[in-house]
Amino acid sequence: MNAELNRKTAIKEVLPTAFCYIGIGIAFGIVSKAAGLSALQAGLMSLIAYGGSAQFIIVSMLLVHSPIISIITAAFLVNSRMILMSLVTAKYFKNDSMLHNILIGSLLTDESFALAMNKLNYTNNKLNFAWFDTANWFAYFVWFFSSVLGALVGNFIENPTNLGIDFALVAMFIGLLYLQMISDKSLKLSLQLLVVVATFILVYLGLIFIPSNLLIIIITLLGCAVGMVLKHVFF
Repeated sequence: MNAELNRKTAIKEVLPTAFCYIGIGIAFGIVSKAAGLSALQAGLMSLIAYGGSAQFIIVSMLLVHSPIISIITAAFLVNSRMILMSLVTAKYFKNDSMLHNILIGSLLTDESFALAMNKLNYTNNKLNFAWFDTANWFAYFVWFFSSVLGALVGNFIENPTNLGIDFALVAMFIGLLYLQMISDKSLKLSLQLLVVVATFILVYLGLIFIPSNLLIIIITLLGCAVGMVLKHVFF
């Protein structure tokens, strides 16, 4: 990464993340095909819903003929964390138009958010529309085409887990976390490690006591609170 905030730089910097989208998108397409959806339907879901975990949940609930209101509620709860992420990114676009803010918020993903937070370490805590918009659209279309591709080749792949596709998303976030930790010089590495360990513990406990559809957003809030306390009390 560098300090440049233009569309060309955005494409270069989002490319590694987009490659991971390919693995997850193909996996979604395969699952959609197994659930009886066509390549067109899988592609339309990726264009309209555009939420990896939410789309997997939608397909699995369609497979067991869940009520439509239950599907909508589950998808909303799983993706409700985007509200928190949008609140964080919104402050960097106060001087942009409403349209620009809507575009940024609508196409925001976990990966583009993490990429942007890492980019701040190189740009003196600044972001602009051109960079963020390009990164979002590039990832959006990679996800769409990967979903369609997965649905088209779904009949030829019996067990995608044998290819390690199911671990692609986890590996991508591990990489983003590592890059964030080594590039953020404003926080001590020991503090960052403590927050990571604390988050792991919270997730473990959360899996026992918190409903799965609320787990991500609750752990996000608790993790932020723990990090804030650790920073201001011990560092």
